[in-house]
Amino acid sequence: MKPSDLAIFLDRLIRHHLKLSVMIWGPPGIGKSSIVRQTADAYGIACIDVRLSQLAPTDLRGLPVADKMRRVSRWYPPEFLPHKGRGVLFLDEINLAPPTMQGMAQQLILDRRVGSYEVPDGWFIWAAGNRKEDRAAVFDMPAPLGNRFIHLEVEPDLDSFKAYALAAGMHERIIAFVAFRPQLLHKTDGQQPAWPSPRSWAMASELHRAGLDIAPAVGTATATEFNAFVQLYEQLPNFERILAGQGDDVAFPSEPSMRYALIVGLAARAQEAQQAYYAFRWLTQVAEPEWVQLCAVDLFRLMRRKGEMGNFKRLIAQDDLLQEWMAHYHGLLEAPLETPALRLRVHSANRPMLM
Repeated sequence: MKPSDLAIFLDRLIRHHLKLSVMIWGPPGIGKSSIVRQTADAYGIACIDVRLSQLAPTDLRGLPVADKMRRVSRWYPPEFLPHKGRGVLFLDEINLAPPTMQGMAQQLILDRRVGSYEVPDGWFIWAAGNRKEDRAAVFDMPAPLGNRFIHLEVEPDLDSFKAYALAAGMHERIIAFVAFRPQLLHKTDGQQPAWPSPRSWAMASELHRAGLDIAPAVGTATATEFNAFVQLYEQLPNFERILAGQGDDVAFPSEPSMRYALIVGLAARAQEAQQAYYAFRWLTQVAEPEWVQLCAVDLFRLMRRKGEMGNFKRLIAQDDLLQEWMAHYHGLLEAPLETPALRLRVHSANRPMLM
């Protein structure tokens, strides 16, 4: 599944109070841990990250303490385990732990208890780990433990990355480059310590914003391609003129990499509905429908996040030329943009409306 699908799946588990134990598989750096934390944050609940590989069996079960009066040993559970409230107990990188620790976790995952400790009712137990093919130093998960989980496998996805990157304010040149070279969104390299992944692109964005080389984050070969791509920005049309509605005499570039850079730049720089409207209108006049679609997906998504969707829809509805264009390419836009918040329909007067 895509990272965006994982976010939806976890959201529904919490919404429907399903206390099923979840194991999330996927290559390193694609955002598994971030999605878990963001899901917990969205519901205002806690998220406790436990790394079993850093614990000894007694760290999880607790320490035995003599009860002299009863002449028995009592187990004092660790303070990092939850004792009240609601949240997610997240066993990250679970298969980096040796079999002894994974075995210790079985009772916690299945019975929601270990020793004298019991997981509070308001807590979910989720785990994540890398696969052997990701060259991670993992142990095999014992079959009894694996059978206690439902298993979700996550793969890198460009659209999920773009949605996150634009919302997080990642540098537009990073987003544009990855959109142009999607093969470099996630590309492991066993011979190099640095290689591109969604996580390392986020670090590269910070480096690039500070004027530093991004090679330490994504590797030398990828950084060399990126630096060549950055030089194209000097040849791009004037973004400000287009976003100000003054782009009538601005041509759409013919070179594909420049096109990717331009449409991502327009989406990233559109701060309010009027600018998004001008960008969308200009593209429908100068670009092929496929390029309009690529930019529109990001524009519409960002306008919803910024709370500008109502204004954006009103501006489009008042533009006869845009309404005519959308009537002609209705099917092209409807598939990627079909959501409860935005649905393109044909009015009884055969004029498309935004509902």
